[in-house]
Amino acid sequence: MLEESVVYQDILQKGVQQGVQQGVQQGVQQGEKKVVMRQLARRFGKLPAKVREQIEHLSVEEIEQLGEALLDFKTKAELTIWLKQHASTR
Repeated sequence: MLEESVVYQDILQKGVQQGVQQGVQQGVQQGEKKVVMRQLARRFGKLPAKVREQIEHLSVEEIEQLGEALLDFKTKAELTIWLKQHASTR
């Protein structure tokens, strides 16, 4: 009986939509992180575990900023400095 009510169906639909949106957002975030990690690995070789962990904890916005900034990095030290600056703002 409850499953047939309009209110129940509306709540269920909103929950499904919210779940889908969260899933899509997480997928996009993981994809962006993967691309940035691959670009950094190509430029600097295998990254230390600590650096990879720091990158994993960045927000979507920070990953996008890192994706732009990495084009200017010449050394791993510049990456490390960037990560320290952005880790301190969280």
